[in-house]
Amino acid sequence: MADAEAEKLAGLLAEAHARTLALIDGLSDVQLMGPRLDIVNPFRWEAGHIAWFHEYFALRGLDPAHRPAIAGADALYNSSTVPHDARWILPLPDRNGTVAYMTSVLDAMRARLAQGPLDDRVRYLFRLTLMHEDMHGEAFTYMRQTLAYPAPAIAGKAPENAEAGPHPGDVAVPGGIFRLGSEPGTPFVFDNEKWAHEVRIEPFRIARAPVTNAEFQAFVADNGYQRRELWSEDGWAWRTLAIAEHPIYWIRDGDGWRVRTFDREAELRPHRPVYHVNWHEAEAYCRWANRRLPTEAEWEAAAAGTPVGGTLAPGKRKYPWGEAGPDPARANLDGYALGPVDVAACPAGDSAFGCRQMIGNVWEWTASDFEPYPGFSPDIYADYSQPWFGGTHKVLRGGAWATPGRLANCAYRNFFVPERRDVFAGFRTCVL
Repeated sequence: MADAEAEKLAGLLAEAHARTLALIDGLSDVQLMGPRLDIVNPFRWEAGHIAWFHEYFALRGLDPAHRPAIAGADALYNSSTVPHDARWILPLPDRNGTVAYMTSVLDAMRARLAQGPLDDRVRYLFRLTLMHEDMHGEAFTYMRQTLAYPAPAIAGKAPENAEAGPHPGDVAVPGGIFRLGSEPGTPFVFDNEKWAHEVRIEPFRIARAPVTNAEFQAFVADNGYQRRELWSEDGWAWRTLAIAEHPIYWIRDGDGWRVRTFDREAELRPHRPVYHVNWHEAEAYCRWANRRLPTEAEWEAAAAGTPVGGTLAPGKRKYPWGEAGPDPARANLDGYALGPVDVAACPAGDSAFGCRQMIGNVWEWTASDFEPYPGFSPDIYADYSQPWFGGTHKVLRGGAWATPGRLANCAYRNFFVPERRDVFAGFRTCVL
């Protein structure tokens, strides 16, 4: 390797590759293709797409003369040009051919790092493709849940206090000027986080923890899904079309509930955060509870801000607990728990204001539309953010139990359309 930094980056790429293979391991050839649904891709197509992305943006981005590992890869795997429904009928390599393609690209990536030099462009492109693979790893996990496939076999250390119980109450966050977004000089950021800019935040109160299954169950029991006055026009239209009467994976069991997790059913844990709920469901719950969703600026202030003299301090933290990276005592990440833990778990990860689990466990819907920050311009992967601005998507923050730890931080913005409830999303609320 050219230097220690290049060697570390090569190791991270190999780690992500191994995780991707683990996430498709154990699936039959039929399962690797799966049914044609709007919210999933064929696993076999998506695995090849990951390798193609490394090759297209990093290897070919740095050397236009680089020869693709398989002929016609652009016509197979370019997500910007290959229609979603066509991905099931393309002449894709078989399982062995797909894995061989992925492995050959990894080898080429490692060889390129060994050549040096490791300048800013190389760092950016290799980190971009690494983070892209991480995001698809989380997508593989919720695709397995959507399709009722067995849980993936992922080895690692999960939080130890999974049965920690509830964590009720609110905390006060002072008003002030807050810098929303990522600051220049951050080692890697996505284009929609650029750049930090001042916003004024009024004082507010926010829940210490996400809404739990027990709390959401009270909403269901009070006919929350049947009461038109609790839903927006768009929300009621979605609920009616989906015939939704409870969270998607809940199963009535006499007077109680069970829940499907991957291919198995289990008792609904009351103190786990409710998840697999969409933005419309979160909004209706808030109206029922006389609460509201936080804006993304409020969410980031509660997660990353610190108080000084009764106002928000000028600086902020990378993580709720500080600058040190995530570990199982602070956050439920990396998929090792194979699901959420109780909302009182991971007390070492509290923010300066006392909010728990703002990183990991479940993604949290915010009230905010996904819009560009002032001065936005797309990075090299132009289709990552720009096509999704304009009020069609809502912002989620924080990361879930399946999110890789190196991807999650207080400034990271996720975004989905408000009707999606297959992703690992829950929410926390604010006082009106």
